[in-house]
Amino acid sequence: METPYPEPISPSKTRVGWIGIGVMGAAMASRLLSAGYSLTVYARTPSKAATLLSLGARLADSPFAVAQSSDVVFTMVGHPSDVRSIVLESQGILAGLNPGGVVVDTTSSHPALAREIFDAARGKGCWSVDSPVSGGDIGARDGKLAIFAGGDDGVVKWLSPLFDVLGKVTYMGGAGCGQSCKIANQIVVGANLLGLSEGLVFAEKAGLDVNKFVDAVKGGAAGSMVMDLFGQRMIGRDFRPGGFAEYMVKDMGMGVDVVEESDDGKVPVLPGAALVKQLFSGMVANGNGQLGTQGLITVIEKLNGK
Repeated sequence: METPYPEPISPSKTRVGWIGIGVMGAAMASRLLSAGYSLTVYARTPSKAATLLSLGARLADSPFAVAQSSDVVFTMVGHPSDVRSIVLESQGILAGLNPGGVVVDTTSSHPALAREIFDAARGKGCWSVDSPVSGGDIGARDGKLAIFAGGDDGVVKWLSPLFDVLGKVTYMGGAGCGQSCKIANQIVVGANLLGLSEGLVFAEKAGLDVNKFVDAVKGGAAGSMVMDLFGQRMIGRDFRPGGFAEYMVKDMGMGVDVVEESDDGKVPVLPGAALVKQLFSGMVANGNGQLGTQGLITVIEKLNGK
């Protein structure tokens, strides 16, 4: 069966698949269901799909089966290795996707893998878009994610009815550019999390009311989305994950340790990112890799004897 691209996307006609229903993925998938799209999901632990099934989603038994019954398949999984197996292996998405179908990877993954998937998709008459997101669990819930898209410009525009349900998409360039943008995004987010953590620890040590501190500075140059999302969570010791700390090690590592294709083939010198990666690695070593990224403050507290 020929899939719709480039026929317009609509809730009544476009069949959507979703793989990866953790904190972020489940919230994003539920928004598409609420917008009227039919949704087929796959979960390694089927019980985790119960809420989405209650909203009308259908459960498939493999990524291959999801792709067979979908025109567009979204993925939101943990690591590049997960993306590779789900998309490229013999029973993966591309094996089951019909010609003209599109795979949309919202995982924070590797730019080189995004390019490999794009080439493999085109080789069988399909398309791929790498479109990692930023905004955490609240942005996913409220449909206010920043979405960074790489791939074919026309395909990204075609996907806009779906992206608009999830947040605001920005086309960054060819395959892999969405992932490169996310790595740069995480470098900025990591620096903000570190600054907020150290500011709160210093304010407390100085005897300030930390709630007043946040209220006082958030309207000035120190204010940020990171402060809005995580300031009160840090103060209230709410370390429930919107994004796992262990994933920040992965994301920062792709920026610090991996040589991107460039004219000189050199890794950029990113001392701040290297430090943030080391501190998040400390969280993982302390057994806190499954905490939210706002848990970085616990590392700064430990360094200060708390």
